[in-house]
Amino acid sequence: MKKVILGIFLAVWWCAGTIHAQDIAVKTNLLYWASSTPNLGVEFGLNPHATLQLVGGYNPWTLNKDTNRKIKHWLVMPEFRYWLCERFNGHFFGIHSGYAYYNVGGVRIPFRDKSTKDHRYQGWATGAGISYGYSWVLGRRWNIEASVGLGYIYTDYDKYECATCGDYKSSNDKHYFGPTKAAVSLIYILK
Repeated sequence: MKKVILGIFLAVWWCAGTIHAQDIAVKTNLLYWASSTPNLGVEFGLNPHATLQLVGGYNPWTLNKDTNRKIKHWLVMPEFRYWLCERFNGHFFGIHSGYAYYNVGGVRIPFRDKSTKDHRYQGWATGAGISYGYSWVLGRRWNIEASVGLGYIYTDYDKYECATCGDYKSSNDKHYFGPTKAAVSLIYILK
């Protein structure tokens, strides 16, 4: 994992030497906010048809202390994008990866069986996928963007007997193929 973070840092640092202000966009995923997760992203223009995006989110809250209902996690997701028209405008295809650490209890996890609501899960996940999206220009500096992604996620976690107790049940790992991202992002382009 340290090599992945170092590689992302070096790529962003290398690009920063050739990037001008009009090549940078700051964004936030409105769908991610709907899960009570603050998030922020930065997208750098690499050439007229390519960008590199880095998005992070962090949810530190327990939603209900009595039932230990929580979706605590942090996430980082880099993505390389190829734009069909010009960067920050129109259709794009992307390749993304990501890493997350989580502590989830008392909530139903999408794409899993309904019993996930009755347990607590603590672990990490990593994966990669492909994405498609479209960016609409709203004004000189503002855009709105929609994107979806499909891919693979590997997760390693500990399962606890119930959402409120700390009784350890088992260690597990899972392989998942399916949706890996969904975003409706509000974007501000620096000029």
